[in-house]
Amino acid sequence: MRNTLATVPTGGETRTGEVLRLRREISRMQRRRSDLTTVPVASALSPLFPEQGLPVGSVYTLSPSPSLVLALMSAASQKGLWCAVIGMPTLGVEAAADFGMSLERLILVPDPGERWMAVTSALSEVVPLIAVHPSSRIREAEIARLSARLRDRGCTLLVDAPWPQSEGNITLEDPSWSGLGEGWGLLSDRTATITARSRRDPAPHRVRVRLPNQHGEVESLAISSAPAQLSRWAAVG
Repeated sequence: MRNTLATVPTGGETRTGEVLRLRREISRMQRRRSDLTTVPVASALSPLFPEQGLPVGSVYTLSPSPSLVLALMSAASQKGLWCAVIGMPTLGVEAAADFGMSLERLILVPDPGERWMAVTSALSEVVPLIAVHPSSRIREAEIARLSARLRDRGCTLLVDAPWPQSEGNITLEDPSWSGLGEGWGLLSDRTATITARSRRDPAPHRVRVRLPNQHGEVESLAISSAPAQLSRWAAVG
């Protein structure tokens, strides 16, 4: 696929045409199923997962945070894997570049409307890591079909909403900014706690990280610096 950014227009008929165009492009890519068992994540995040990465073909639910999406995708992108972000118009190219994302392998579909499921299903044929914001409810039968396709094609899905029978959940909590003085300065540094739980390992695993550091990396920090209250879902950008 030559284009790095796929933008779905607003009109319903136009959206349908764009989905068909995506399907034609996808049929030309002919991605083979990867032999990887996990999608790589930044080394600072690997302690969150028993397999040190995101299990291939699985679904994880996320707290709604563009920063969390980019933190989870950055290592895979840097290792040459295609990534796609669907239905998240606030996640932009500049933010992706700040996290070290490889923009030539990033597909953005900011506004698929009610066609988000069709776009997700189509891209799962060729893209190994997808993040999506569902804009409408879907039937359990549709979820089951998509889950089977993810397993068959080796695609891992990150969903910033509840999802039946997901592998687990990942939350970004207690963010902290620095760089401001008293009435002056520039926000220059952000830290947060990321927590992951999974069906195979229900005990919470936590890391404290900088998102990102000056080199565009997710940097590990001492967990002792994290605030104690970690139970809530935080809707942060």
